[in-house]
Amino acid sequence: MLDEIRLSNVLFLDIETAPQFPTYSDASDKFQKLWDDKAKTFRDEKSSDELYERAGIYAEFGKIICISVGIISEKGDRKIRLKSFSGDDEKKLLEDFFQMLLAHFNSNDHILCAHNGKEFDYPYIARRGLINGLKLPKILDNSGKKPWEIKHLDTLELWKFGDYKHYTSLNLLTAIFDIPTPKDDISGADVARVYYIEKDLPRIVKYCEKDVLALAQLLLRYKGEPLILDENVEHA
Repeated sequence: MLDEIRLSNVLFLDIETAPQFPTYSDASDKFQKLWDDKAKTFRDEKSSDELYERAGIYAEFGKIICISVGIISEKGDRKIRLKSFSGDDEKKLLEDFFQMLLAHFNSNDHILCAHNGKEFDYPYIARRGLINGLKLPKILDNSGKKPWEIKHLDTLELWKFGDYKHYTSLNLLTAIFDIPTPKDDISGADVARVYYIEKDLPRIVKYCEKDVLALAQLLLRYKGEPLILDENVEHA
């Protein structure tokens, strides 16, 4: 299957998310109650307030603050171009990202690729798009599609080889495949703090783009092909 994929048709992506509000107490009474109900399902003795740091991983309680993408060019030396959509205005961020998909990734030949994308990135983007009142681009809208018509590639699923009990992080896979780690500064657990307390969105964007580069390099390893050289990494 991987041998049949043209790398130039693949859009590599990663998202970073944060809770919708800086703290539990900043949320409305309505959303505090809804979070209380959600927190009860965690089987954790912490309070709803203490557990609120997890809110960012749920599309109903979080928001997207960065979507980074990468496109590989195979004209001459293989290169990858990285671009990010980021900001405090989630609707504007998503509108810009959707416009890019409609303009450049709107055919049946195009594919999205993410790590654990089928469980997290793809549904999260689609849900937040609908919450913001946006029409989903064809490549994100799965309604009515047969499984083989869904153009979503997942490097975690590829690594499972059918073993649905197995989870392997991108960080671990980059280590075993000798790919430079994207986790040399912050990790996903740090994003909400860096966003709300340090107010350093550029640092988060840089981290997200490192994940996208690592993702693309991992797919190349899966295909048994050489990695993209540092000098061939471009930033939009």
